[in-house]
Amino acid sequence: MAKDLNKVQLTGHLGADPEMRYTAQGSAVTTFRVASNRSWKDREGGAHEETEWFRVVAWDKLGEICNQYLTKGTRVYVEGRLQTRKWTDREGQERYTTEVIAQDMIILSARGERGAVPEIEGDFDEPEEAPAAPARRAPAAPSAGNGGRSSAAAAPSRTPARGGARNQPQPIESDDDIPF
Repeated sequence: MAKDLNKVQLTGHLGADPEMRYTAQGSAVTTFRVASNRSWKDREGGAHEETEWFRVVAWDKLGEICNQYLTKGTRVYVEGRLQTRKWTDREGQERYTTEVIAQDMIILSARGERGAVPEIEGDFDEPEEAPAAPARRAPAAPSAGNGGRSSAAAAPSRTPARGGARNQPQPIESDDDIPF
């Protein structure tokens, strides 16, 4: 019997900082938007550009990594599968949303380019989406990468500072601590 295939591979820039939440069972889920541009010339030689937006969902450890290392403007490669969900909005209307469920992510931006916002054409507003799972803190676990010290005593993070509403990434002590 033949196998079916549901696989998505895309590259693009993040349109906003990722948002991480926890399910009631304690699983991390991170969502972010990726803008992928396409350029072409018509028969008359006129240049055209089109931007397609993708909503990406990363679960568990991959979600934590995405939240820690990705920022608005970062160029990424994402591999995963498409999933369409049905939900009901506040007015009782049935709505659908299609998402890329990430299975792999590679940062393509150089360290100095991360967080730099490229010029992206297109509509930055997304249609209304399903309500997200309620935010919940995961139990704190000692980090093996910092020799058992508390995160407050660890070296300062090299990631850009973000607003207080974001989950704070753990400090990076050396390049060996980066998981990719």
